[in-house]
Amino acid sequence: MKQAFENIVLLVNPSGKLFISIYNDQGKYSKGWHFVKKTYNCWPILRPIIITLSGLWLWKYRIAWGMVRYMNHFKFLISYKENRGMSIYRDLVDWVGGYPFEVAKPEQVFDFFQGKGFSLKYLKTCAGRHGCNEFVFQESISFS
Repeated sequence: MKQAFENIVLLVNPSGKLFISIYNDQGKYSKGWHFVKKTYNCWPILRPIIITLSGLWLWKYRIAWGMVRYMNHFKFLISYKENRGMSIYRDLVDWVGGYPFEVAKPEQVFDFFQGKGFSLKYLKTCAGRHGCNEFVFQESISFS
């Protein structure tokens, strides 16, 4: 990830903006997802099991809420593509199969880009949960 950051810095125009989204580092949970993703990619025979278990774990609350509110746990599944733009299966493959998987805490991203002469213009965190933290940086102009 650091090499990717180094590479992207070179592409930003003077006083230009950089938009970046990085998976949030959740410590042991991120390490667990790293293991799942690596296993998915190294052991194709296990993929159907990993996809099924991951989907149930990721969406257990939505499925349960569908049962309570609508008496239909499939309502969430049926409207999924409309809400996300891709099928639930493709989304799971994208999430579970996405490897290499790298994460960072917001302050790590901030410190790196601040050290490269960027100022933070916008930050949206996922509040310590799984997901991505979103950043907008602007390169500072230096007249040296």
